[in-house]
Amino acid sequence: MPDSKDVLLKIFNKLLDYYGPRHWWPAKTNFEIIVGAILTQSVSWKNVEKAIGNLQDKGLLNPLSIVECSTEILEEAVRPTRYYRQKAQRLRTFSYFLLESYKGELGRLFSLDAEVLREQLLGIKGIGPETADSIILYGAGHPVFVVDAYTRRIFNRLGFFKEDVTYDEMQNFFMSNLPHDTYLFNEYHALIVAQGNLCCSNLKPRCGECPLLEMCKDTWIKTEYRSQGAWKE
Repeated sequence: MPDSKDVLLKIFNKLLDYYGPRHWWPAKTNFEIIVGAILTQSVSWKNVEKAIGNLQDKGLLNPLSIVECSTEILEEAVRPTRYYRQKAQRLRTFSYFLLESYKGELGRLFSLDAEVLREQLLGIKGIGPETADSIILYGAGHPVFVVDAYTRRIFNRLGFFKEDVTYDEMQNFFMSNLPHDTYLFNEYHALIVAQGNLCCSNLKPRCGECPLLEMCKDTWIKTEYRSQGAWKE
């Protein structure tokens, strides 16, 4: 019986073969990574790209400009994202923190030990575990595994987690069963996002195109594909 590490690496390789390297996180600067991590919650990346483009056009992709601009201008720039007023305030709150605590220098913030960095990020109003870990992995380059709603859905269907599994439980599982490698964690999370977006959707999964179909434990999916003669035991 293969152990969890072997199965997780098998899943990673199947996804990598199917989707190819994702080159994630797409950004020109580390500050842009943070902006994207804050804006991407509950919205598609396409909308985040529009908001980042607006911020760039207005010269607002730096903490000082975000702090100094008016609320109306900042909100209008990030309007393509959901909850844009709330997200504008989160961008401003993070920018105040960076300026006041680290003189606006991300290098000083990212030089912190990963656990200390995470604690400080979580202390900023509006930044939760997923956002903090995205910043730590993609911005600071520390090997921490980022999990999200896609991770819960996909690995529930694969039989690893129950639907009510917590963020910490999911993260601990991956961190305990995979080598702590920044590239691996980066690519794995990006591939999970691709799988959740393009194939393993919530209501209408495209199971016939799924690279993980033979590993799926979802009862409805197995029944549906057995009826079509497409299921491989």
